[in-house]
Amino acid sequence: MAVSDQLAALNRCPVHFTKKLSGPVYAAGIEVLQLNVGKRCNLFCRHCHVEAGDKRKEIMSAETLDMCLEVIRANDNISVIDITGGAPEMNPGVKEFIEKATKLGTRLIVRSNLAILAEQEYSEFIDIYAQNKVEIVASLPDCDENRANRQRGKGFFAKFIQAAKILNEKGYAKEKSDLVINLVHNPLGAYLPANQKSLEQNYKLILKNKYDIDFNSLFCINNMPVGRYLDFLLTSGNYDEYMYELLQAFNPTALENVMCRTMVSVAWNGRLFDCDFNQMLNMPVSSRYSDHISSFDMEKLSGRPIVLHNHCYGCTAGAGSSCQGALE
Repeated sequence: MAVSDQLAALNRCPVHFTKKLSGPVYAAGIEVLQLNVGKRCNLFCRHCHVEAGDKRKEIMSAETLDMCLEVIRANDNISVIDITGGAPEMNPGVKEFIEKATKLGTRLIVRSNLAILAEQEYSEFIDIYAQNKVEIVASLPDCDENRANRQRGKGFFAKFIQAAKILNEKGYAKEKSDLVINLVHNPLGAYLPANQKSLEQNYKLILKNKYDIDFNSLFCINNMPVGRYLDFLLTSGNYDEYMYELLQAFNPTALENVMCRTMVSVAWNGRLFDCDFNQMLNMPVSSRYSDHISSFDMEKLSGRPIVLHNHCYGCTAGAGSSCQGALE
């Protein structure tokens, strides 16, 4: 779906997001550098805001990955490296990046669909993650196989379970282990997720009893009206109702903790954004504050105004939503 069409749809929201605010929203420092290392993916998920797939050509180059490492070395404020995609494993430079980043002593997160680790070509990442103590965040929309496959594609669930079992064998989520694997839940339909704590208890009970799988925490993430999920809302006739639900559920308390206030997102081509969702809508940080990793300016970026639009209702609805789950 073209960016211009997405922005036109978002403009249909009856109350612009900025009208809910008392003034601009500013960054409060930079603790997280998130890297979207490419749009290639082994899956073709119905909800994907990145619109990722195996035919996508956008891949972060080795040069850009090295520039990200230089920024991290030069700025002690950055305490978290958050790698996402697409499927990060499909970027040929990610393995070397992880090995170099580990030496910096920074918390390292990789957002994996896990199913890719069940494929022989990418199975080495299981050992790479374990050896480098990479914190894994894995999306599992539902514990029911049919419902999970409906969102993420045929065969996804079986591969997810296979990879999760091996990661548990390596020590992930085991008592007294420092290997962490967290799961992500996002609703299958046009509604907000249930209570995060309750869903976590439910996930743990089902996955342990049925598949003998352990994980650390569950993060609930609201579906953002961007990319394929926006297309789903429009084609299913649920767009207006969903946007109204987000608008009505606006939570000003959640706004205080949204991820964009302490994060900068680096696109595959090195451009800088406030978040991964702004990336997909082509809404970059203003060049006044530095808009490319090659000109990264910690001082300017740390107090920049956040670029806002109506998709921001997704992060501030209900209990709130961020890459680390609910905000309340």
